[in-house]
Amino acid sequence: MASEVISTEKLDTNESKDGENEPENDCVLEGAPSAESTKKKKKKKKKKKASPTEGDGEDQAENNQDAEVNNVAESLDKQTLNNGEDDATADATGDATKKKKKKKKKNTGGSLQQTSPPSIPVSELFPSGNFPEGVIHHYPVPQDDSTAKDRFTDEEKRALDRSNSYLYDEVRQAAEAHRQTRMYMREYIKPGKTMIDICETLEGIGRKMINEKGLEAGLAFPTGCSLNHCAAHYTPNAGDTTVLGADDVVKIDFGTHISGHIIDCAFTMTFNPKYDKLLEAVRDATNTGIRESGIDVRLCDVGEAIQEVMESYEVELDGKTYQVKSIRNLNGHSVGTYRIHDGKTVPIVKGGEQTRMEEMEFYAIETFGSTGKGVVHDDMEVSHYMKNFDVGHVPLRLQKSKQLLNVINHNFSTLAFCRRWLDRLGQTKYLMALKNLCDVGIIDPYPPLCDIKGSYTAQFEHTLLLRPTCKEVLSRGEDF
Repeated sequence: MASEVISTEKLDTNESKDGENEPENDCVLEGAPSAESTKKKKKKKKKKKASPTEGDGEDQAENNQDAEVNNVAESLDKQTLNNGEDDATADATGDATKKKKKKKKKNTGGSLQQTSPPSIPVSELFPSGNFPEGVIHHYPVPQDDSTAKDRFTDEEKRALDRSNSYLYDEVRQAAEAHRQTRMYMREYIKPGKTMIDICETLEGIGRKMINEKGLEAGLAFPTGCSLNHCAAHYTPNAGDTTVLGADDVVKIDFGTHISGHIIDCAFTMTFNPKYDKLLEAVRDATNTGIRESGIDVRLCDVGEAIQEVMESYEVELDGKTYQVKSIRNLNGHSVGTYRIHDGKTVPIVKGGEQTRMEEMEFYAIETFGSTGKGVVHDDMEVSHYMKNFDVGHVPLRLQKSKQLLNVINHNFSTLAFCRRWLDRLGQTKYLMALKNLCDVGIIDPYPPLCDIKGSYTAQFEHTLLLRPTCKEVLSRGEDF
């Protein structure tokens, strides 16, 4: 209120000054000027000569006075706000500013955000094609010092790295689709849900994330959801009514691919804290395998390091203590284009091949820990199948077998598939034809792999790429 009073006084002063000038103008218009008006005219002319770019002297004076009034009013407003004499006005001003800020936020907009559940393909979330890079690690120096220490700074290696950027973009897109799918599924998977519902939900989201397009982009193999003593290769067939229980240990293993470049990644979920040590052991073993891997590293050395870490853990279940064992007849593997197992194996126990890892190879570093014997065998009904990568032409006599093989070639080629996926494509009464394809060696069946009943198994897996300059853990995410 104080600012209003002072402003009024100033304005009154302006009016009185303007009033003095009005008679002068009248005199000029009416005719014979007086001596006083003549003197004033001369003064005005002098002012105009002194500042030819400025406007009329009277207007300029009025503007100067108005500016002074405004300056005084503003300074008084600031003083009033600082002294706390006009809190209500300050609050109103603050609210108005907040509203303006909110409006600005809305108008600014931002990049496309993922929905829940995920429905926007990652290719639309990253329209530039620059997908998130995996976690970068420098190569370890082997005992025989056969690997150059300065790969990361070597200009030749960096140039080779740049020449493969197109490949990196494709495999990173597959990795981002995997990350976004599994991040949602970690919240979705709960006790009480059927295994077939879990798998179909995951696969539906995975297809959207990768923007499925025939053999150019899609899922690399069926969703594994092996329970408890079953370590791998179980996915429910049609009619399977298995329900996830609160005391179950479930391994979720699925893959995505772009142009046959595969991301193979798996994790284990439990809902009872008594299994925490089992999961910790396997997670630590997988991270050890990743740390030890590198160009020129012997595969047997990686396996030895994994076993040492894995078997240093113990877990207590229902009052009984178990040493966590590496499952010796399961292992990691190299990954090729449209080929999930590309010929090299990464053991998870001491011994094995002395073959070395090489530059530009993809590896799935996966470890399995068990409270049982640490050995798995075939058990239960087969659900996973895959065409033999090296098979040549094999003559078929059954027409249904020929038709089914055409469907497999068109939709999966040499990638793994399951019976649910054949159902999804509208295939019916195909079991005899599928058996015939297996019998002649065109298709290989992969039955579930199980340890002894009553035991518990866990799995963690990541895909890494041995780049010329460094190793990139492509599938690494915030979850593990």
